[in-house]
Amino acid sequence: MKYAAAVVVCLVALAQCEITEDEGVLVLTEDNFDEALSANEHILVEFYAPWCGHCKALAPEYAKAAGVLNDEGSAIKLGKVDATEHKSLASRFGVKGYPTLKFFVNGKEREYNGGRKSPDIVSWLKKKTGPPCKPVTTVAEVDAEVAAAHFAVLGAFKDQASAGGVAYTAAARDTDGVVFMVTDNDDLMKEFGVADGSVVAVRDFADEEPRVVMEGDLTVEAIGTFISANRLPSVVEFSDETAPMIFGGEIKSHFLVFGDSSAEGHGDIIATFRKVSKSSAGKLIHVYVDSAKADNGRILEFFGIKKEDGHVTRIIQLGEGVDKYAPDFTELSEENLAKFAADYLAGSLQKHLNSEEVPEDWDAKPVKVLVGKNFESVAFDESKDVLVEFYAPWCGHCKQLAPIYDELGEKYKDHESIVIAKMDSTANEVADVTVRGFPTLKFFPKNSGRKIVDYSGGRTLEDFVKFLEGEHDTDAEDDKADEDDDADHDEL
Repeated sequence: MKYAAAVVVCLVALAQCEITEDEGVLVLTEDNFDEALSANEHILVEFYAPWCGHCKALAPEYAKAAGVLNDEGSAIKLGKVDATEHKSLASRFGVKGYPTLKFFVNGKEREYNGGRKSPDIVSWLKKKTGPPCKPVTTVAEVDAEVAAAHFAVLGAFKDQASAGGVAYTAAARDTDGVVFMVTDNDDLMKEFGVADGSVVAVRDFADEEPRVVMEGDLTVEAIGTFISANRLPSVVEFSDETAPMIFGGEIKSHFLVFGDSSAEGHGDIIATFRKVSKSSAGKLIHVYVDSAKADNGRILEFFGIKKEDGHVTRIIQLGEGVDKYAPDFTELSEENLAKFAADYLAGSLQKHLNSEEVPEDWDAKPVKVLVGKNFESVAFDESKDVLVEFYAPWCGHCKQLAPIYDELGEKYKDHESIVIAKMDSTANEVADVTVRGFPTLKFFPKNSGRKIVDYSGGRTLEDFVKFLEGEHDTDAEDDKADEDDDADHDEL
C-alpha cells in the first residue's frame, strides 16, 4: 500500500510539472518553469500578455523560430509565460512590459536584445550559443545569408588568430542581428575584391552599392562603426522588420521624414532625402515613415503628426527618453533638409515638445485634464500636492485604472491642497518628465522645489488615499520605484 501511495504521489507530481508545447514553443508555468530551466542549457523565454498587440505580432515569428530550431535538431528551446496569469514569475524576473524576452543559460538569466522576426531570433540564439562567425567558401553561401537578412559581413582571414581576425571575431560576438561570415578561400576573396585581412559588407538594398569594403585599421570599435554606417540603406523605411535595426543600433540620432507614399512628388522628396543623407551617414540614421500605412498610426501619434499634414520631418535623439526636434520650415528642399541636419549635429536646435490646446473645461471635472501648455502651472504649483497619471488612450491598464482614478478625483474634488490630474502622453510632453510606459503615476509635492516622485504603490483607491494622506517618505518612494517589479503597465 505504501508503495502504491508513493507511485500515486509521483504521478501527481509529474502531471503538475508536465511541459506542453504550443507550435513548438514550451508553455511554461509557475509549476514547471524551474524544471524547464534545469532540463535545457539554452532557453529563450517570452513573458507576454494575451491582450498585448506587440505580443500578438511576435507570436507567429516566435513559433516559426522554434520550428526552425526544432527542424535543425537544435537543443536551443523557446518557451513562453502568460505573465498575467503567472504573476510571481513576472515579478521574479522584473518584467515591466510586454513582451519581455529573457535568455537563460544553465538557469542564469541574460537579457535578449535581438530582433523580433524569426530569422533575427534564430541568428541571435545561434550566435550566443555557438561560433560567432560562419565559415563560407562559395558565393552561393554568401548570397543565401544576404537574401535572408539583406545585410551580412564577410571577413577574409587566412589566420583568424591574427590581430584583425581576433577583432573581427570579438565584434561578431558583440554585435546582434548581423550575420558575420569568415573565409580563407582565395577564389571567394577574389570574387568580392578583398585581400587577406579585409572586411566587406554585402547588401541587397535597392539603389545602393551591393558591396562596401571597410577602410582603416581593424579594431572592434572600428568594425562596429563600419557596420552601423552600412547595415541599413541610406534611407530606410520604418516597419516591424526594420524597427529593431533602427532603434537597436549604436547610432541614436534619427532623421525622419513622414509622408504618404502615394502623394504627388513623394518620389522626388525621398530622392532628395537620400541625397542629403550622404553627408551625415554614420552620424544619423535616415528613416522614412509612410503615413498612409495603418500600422504606422502609433508612431504618427507619438510625434503628433497627421496624414493630412503631408510630408514633414523630425530629428530625434534616443537616451533616457526621446528628445524631438522640429524644423522651422515646411518645404523639404535639399537646402532645408541639409541645414536641419547640420544644425542638429552642431547642437544649435531647441527640443520640441508636443502639446494640445488647453481644453476650456480642463478643470470642470474632479480629475483635472493637463496638456503640455498648462502642466507647469498646475503640477508645479507649490501650494498643492498633485498626483498625475500619464496615460495612453489605447492602453489596457489605463482603462482598468480609469474608474478607480475617477473615484479618487471625486474624493478630493473639494480638497484645498490635493489635486488629482491626468495627461494624455501620446499627445503631450513636458520637459522634466520621462514616461517609459503606461500608466505612469508621478507625485508633485507642495513646497518641494519642483520635486518629482515616482508613485509605485498599489492601484486601489485605498492605496492612493493612504499615500496622499499618510506621512509618506518621498525619498523612500523614489527608491522603491527604482526597484519596482510591477508589470502592470504597457510599453510606449
